[in-house]
Amino acid sequence: MSDLPDLDAMPKVMGDDGQFHATDDAVDLSGTPIEAWVALAFFWMLGITVFYQFFTRYVLNNSASWTEEIARYMLIATVFTGATIGVAKNNHIQVDFFYRFMPAWLSRAMATLVDAMRVAFFAAATFLTGQMMEKLGSYKMTIIDLPMNLVYGVVMAGFAAMTLRAMWVARVHWQRGYTVLERPESDITDR
Repeated sequence: MSDLPDLDAMPKVMGDDGQFHATDDAVDLSGTPIEAWVALAFFWMLGITVFYQFFTRYVLNNSASWTEEIARYMLIATVFTGATIGVAKNNHIQVDFFYRFMPAWLSRAMATLVDAMRVAFFAAATFLTGQMMEKLGSYKMTIIDLPMNLVYGVVMAGFAAMTLRAMWVARVHWQRGYTVLERPESDITDR
């Protein structure tokens, strides 16, 4: 016989009146990190800028020259603030294949080393971005008369937030005694 469920026994989505009566769960945004709201704000500014660019180019037939440059910088800001969310959720690309074949003590040591190297990388990137900002000095954007350090300041803030989040993830891993590398089925919210 077939293992398919009986469709008549399942809950009805369409009522006898021909209307859909499906209800969604309530949306809970209370667990949304601040980085996500900042990335969303940059994303909306990017969307508005691109829409304005499209409108002036194809509707008014007179493209606003500043939109190309600002859209590029808004995309950079969206990426670097959004990358912080990936660090906080600990879901960036990782290779956990070899951890399955290592002894537990070596797996734990390697995972701790990965956490430490991640923190060190983001801290170094924050520091180097700050140094680059110093070297740029009062260098201006190409079309807009604003300092380029605004863009690099957002990048540095993104790296700094990634450093803090990486430290938080390392602390969570240390407290619970394992990482996602050691147990790929786990999640950062598992305690």
